[in-house]
Amino acid sequence: MAGFTLDEGDVGKGGFWDGASDMRKQETAAVILAAGKGTRMKSALHKVLHPIGGQPMIAHLLDMLDQVNVHHRVMVVGAGREQVEHSVSDRHVRIALQEPQLGTGHAVTAAMPEVPRTIDNVLVLYGDTPLITPEIVTSMLDARDALLADGSRPAIVVLGFRPSDPGAYGRLVADEQGRLQRIVEYKDANADERAVTLCNSGVMVFDGALLPTLLSKIGNDNAKSEYYLTDAVTIARELGREAVVVEANADALVGVNDRTDLAHVEALFQQRTRAEMMERGVTMTAPETVFFSYDTVLGRDVLVEPHVVFGPGVRVADGAHIRAFSHLEGADVAEGAVVGPYARLRPGAVIGKDAKVGNFVEIKQATLESGAKVSHLSYIGDAHVGAGANIGAGTITCNYDGFLKYRTEIGTGAFVGSNTALVAPVSIGPGAIIGAGSTITGNVKPDALSLTRAPQEHKEGWAQRFRDSRQRQKSTRKAAQAKRPDRERN
Repeated sequence: MAGFTLDEGDVGKGGFWDGASDMRKQETAAVILAAGKGTRMKSALHKVLHPIGGQPMIAHLLDMLDQVNVHHRVMVVGAGREQVEHSVSDRHVRIALQEPQLGTGHAVTAAMPEVPRTIDNVLVLYGDTPLITPEIVTSMLDARDALLADGSRPAIVVLGFRPSDPGAYGRLVADEQGRLQRIVEYKDANADERAVTLCNSGVMVFDGALLPTLLSKIGNDNAKSEYYLTDAVTIARELGREAVVVEANADALVGVNDRTDLAHVEALFQQRTRAEMMERGVTMTAPETVFFSYDTVLGRDVLVEPHVVFGPGVRVADGAHIRAFSHLEGADVAEGAVVGPYARLRPGAVIGKDAKVGNFVEIKQATLESGAKVSHLSYIGDAHVGAGANIGAGTITCNYDGFLKYRTEIGTGAFVGSNTALVAPVSIGPGAIIGAGSTITGNVKPDALSLTRAPQEHKEGWAQRFRDSRQRQKSTRKAAQAKRPDRERN
């Protein structure tokens, strides 16, 4: 087969691709097809807005295009236009409307008024195929740049793959010389064509100057009476231009049509991310139980125990330890810090170097400075905890009065005893000690002791007298019950 092939090891690093086509002279526009109704998702949310790794599918594609410097983007939408348009309002994406939906060729035609006429390449992508990587797109653009034997450049580059079950995918049909002849939809294919194992992903790159001509010649004489973009290959050959194929790993090209597909693509994303994390020096004792967000950043020698979930916005520095069954989102964890087990870091949590967040501790909009410890069963919200401070078990910052949030300041080296309620706004000075069981409503000076316990009373022998009295009462009741007739006792 003419064209280029990507090794499996090159596919699956889309979220971490550092390369780019900075030196590419030709300009490329991306047309993203997202006009499908997505009825099989059975959702009020547009299909391309369903999340993978905590981010909408369409955002994965746009991030990928950023990495290959494709800055002209047109998204073709139909039903749910308002949702999609709002979601990409800050991403420099032009919107084109396809109404009614009459096939992929019709969709690209709808996008063309938004594509600059001088563009060199037009890359066609699908909004429900979020795992395609920068490496794959770069390889396709390289294939469009490459000279063929006759000195020309290919008019079309088609992305193919070989799934374990070709099923109902369209087939890529080549001649004896390995040149791509046509793409045949499964419903229109004969037995020989269905036996072909090289399948069409739908992703294509076109010569931008030729594409309007190709689109104008596409007809709808097929089983579905639709305008197939794939017919452009045959038309290009009739015009004396060639098409080539780039092959890629099937896992990078899985599309989402229903909730089962969504779960499958999520699993592929997690597998890809786990592998990349371990390649970068992260240790995971049970990687299959750890779940990442699209933007998770972990440093070298980070240890992640089983059943940890990273939500969006988490950064963990070198040598930190995230213990089992912890959940982190919107949090920064510094070098050598320990989090968990069973800890929850909510947005705005900043855990300093060598600090400790222990079991069943929740941190929200709070900073723990270097060496601070919150080891057990505590809630620290809207607070600043100084270096080396120690927060006892059961401590809570009472930061919300039902209307407004208030801050708690805990100074360097302060010691807060167990089961303390710190009623914000309140400040605990450096080196201060708070007695266990206290409710602190006023500021505490540095190096002071503050406690709010009631005086402890001590009554000698009271417990024994209490037990003797109750035992006599119990015996008297039993004796009285024994004298009643059986009918009364029952």
